[in-house]
Amino acid sequence: PDRLTVLSCPQWPVVAAGCGADEPVAVVHANRVVARSVAAAEAGIRLGQRRREAQARCPHVRLVPHEPAAEARAFQRVVESVAELVPRLEITRPGELTFASRGPSRYFGGDRAMATRVADVVLEVLGDTVGAVGRPGVGVADGRFAAGVAARQATRQATRQATRQAGPCVVDAGGSALFLAPLSLRWLVEVGGVTIDQVELFRRLGLRCLGDVAALAEADVMARFGRPGASAQRMAAGVDDRPPGAEHPPPGMLVVEHFDEPAQHLESVVFAARRLAGSLVEVLSGQGRVCTQFVVVVETDHGERSERLWSLSSGFSVTAMVERVRWQLDGWATAAEHDGDEGITAGIVNVSIEPTEVRADDGTQLGLWGGRTQADEWAQRAAARLAGLVGDAAVVVPEWRGGRHPADRYQWVPASLSARLDPGSPGASGAPVAPVAGQPWPGALPSPSPAAVYPEPRAVDVVDATGVPVAVSGRGVVSAAPARLSLPSTSGPSTSGLSISGWAGPWVLEERWWDAARHRRVARFQLLTADGRAFLAAVEHRQWWLLAEYR
Repeated sequence: PDRLTVLSCPQWPVVAAGCGADEPVAVVHANRVVARSVAAAEAGIRLGQRRREAQARCPHVRLVPHEPAAEARAFQRVVESVAELVPRLEITRPGELTFASRGPSRYFGGDRAMATRVADVVLEVLGDTVGAVGRPGVGVADGRFAAGVAARQATRQATRQATRQAGPCVVDAGGSALFLAPLSLRWLVEVGGVTIDQVELFRRLGLRCLGDVAALAEADVMARFGRPGASAQRMAAGVDDRPPGAEHPPPGMLVVEHFDEPAQHLESVVFAARRLAGSLVEVLSGQGRVCTQFVVVVETDHGERSERLWSLSSGFSVTAMVERVRWQLDGWATAAEHDGDEGITAGIVNVSIEPTEVRADDGTQLGLWGGRTQADEWAQRAAARLAGLVGDAAVVVPEWRGGRHPADRYQWVPASLSARLDPGSPGASGAPVAPVAGQPWPGALPSPSPAAVYPEPRAVDVVDATGVPVAVSGRGVVSAAPARLSLPSTSGPSTSGLSISGWAGPWVLEERWWDAARHRRVARFQLLTADGRAFLAAVEHRQWWLLAEYR
């Protein structure tokens, strides 16, 4: 395999969110922690924890939502600084980049000198933020997986030594297999993207380190574990020069868009890139292939140029390609401004996309019931078309996030980032998969869920048979049976003065008891009115609210 260099900036989502040296910060996706600062880690917050557990460990932690686009824009500062030393970079994901070592190493006088120079440049760009998340690491080795592991080990070594002069981790040429052999199998999950189930299966069979996996016969591994197992074995042996089955694309696959008038708005360039990506994916799909790596080159009328290499082992869809182009353009436009320069000084006149690595499209095995259908493909194409016309922020879909209140269970997210329309799009972020919606959520109401959730809770009055407002004590005891529901006529005359024929509850919920500013104690009820309508109501601080309606 080629000799590669990997730069890894630990906990990059925290850096992109902005974090003080001693501030506990946790980045949350699907109500689980995906990144945390050093102070948060010292307080007991771990990756994969639920939001509630993280807040219990550290009540004053600052929670930040996971935003891949913002993280990619923030990472552009690092990319631009390294690009001054290296001709072509591959952005694996925000916070990690890869490039070929041969040319830069010969120019700077060896792998270690080159890696040290790259680390110094990145430290200068990041400044004091490294104190909040740890120092970036640079690893050099034969093969992508070995270089990635070396970069992570360099990061941990620098953090333990607590010095800005901690050196990179350089593996001798031809020594990747020896370097990886004694390491734990967990590196396959952290760096290689192998599923936890696959690694656990290795462990149950008595394999304890990467050397044990590499020593297996290739034919036996393929017969027992299939292609995922063969890919894991290639990583463990340090010979993963590219994803299994990947090859160079046939000649003539470059697609270019020239603008007669320089484009002044990035949305126009993104729309053109969407058309290029669509034509490229269509040609490759006609050949039974999928693109796993491509180069995007953008040029302005003044000769300014941005060139980036993007890779994804599972293959790029049209939406995923356009997402990377948008990241590149946004980062290019903001990186120079962050450094005090003028930024892009002219309109864009040329944008090109060239695949550099393709593989056979294995397709997706659909089940007998459910799964993706042709209607899903049509919906994906329609969403991509609309996003190109009006922007990603204007085309959103609901995605399950989980929560105790009906309004928290689903959240509007851009269609280009949603797994509902493009399951392969967010795979490069490395974030854990959201829990299944059918799993119970602690403190949530039982099924069925309300059919209509009000955007804003509606203030109402709930009284007993004597006209006294119904209250709930600190022990969850109801003062009297609810008898009448009154809603101000300005909000909805149809429910004004309705008799309550049946009710259930209360379901008392106490949240964030450790935080005086955000502490909530709510008692929820289900109310059935005489006209056959059912509502979800709640009382908080002696005020009744209508939250949703059952239909």
